[in-house]
Amino acid sequence: MSLRSYLRDRGIPVAIVLVGLATGGAQMLYWWLAPAPKVSDFVGPPRSGYTLTNFRLWSYGVDGLPSFSMVAPHLERRENDESLYINTPKFELPSNQAGVPPWLGDSLYAWVDKSGTLLKLQGPVYMHRAAFGDTDAAEMHTSEVTAWPKENRMVTDAPAHMTQGARTLNGVGMRANLNTNHLELLDEVTGSFPPRPKKSQAAPRAAVPGAAHPAAGAGQAG
Repeated sequence: MSLRSYLRDRGIPVAIVLVGLATGGAQMLYWWLAPAPKVSDFVGPPRSGYTLTNFRLWSYGVDGLPSFSMVAPHLERRENDESLYINTPKFELPSNQAGVPPWLGDSLYAWVDKSGTLLKLQGPVYMHRAAFGDTDAAEMHTSEVTAWPKENRMVTDAPAHMTQGARTLNGVGMRANLNTNHLELLDEVTGSFPPRPKKSQAAPRAAVPGAAHPAAGAGQAG
């Protein structure tokens, strides 16, 4: 059988083979002649989805009540997980109780997850609350705080120093629930609790329901 007869009798299979060979050859030629792909020279954290300057942020719970608010000079929203990275924030944790002032504070950095349920305060953290009723003003110095603002809970493994009026508390590691005024210091706990003035010596103040006083270790914080 001649080559011409062979090709004529098997025209379609031969054509398929020839087209395949031509396609493969073209692809190999392209790989050989095409320039090498550009290598990304970007080094650093993931790029921001957007940035804000001199912003104010509010977050609310499922009950519609405010859980926290924050102001800061700079915010970045990351594309990969939609979390927020914030510089030098000033924040407010409202009590949502009549007559009870909010906790105000600041930190070096802050991180907020996508849902707004997890807040990390990084670097030195300072918080304070004004006096109310018969409860003295209070302040707290610590660092590296993890908080759940919708639940008004916070924890840290760092040293914590707290004062309320003339009373002081110090410890390493802290667990706090601002809704129930429950404060727990985990290790190396020291404190100073001068006696309160007698009622006859102290100026009268209107009592506020639910006010409590701090205690070393696990206990209640006013």
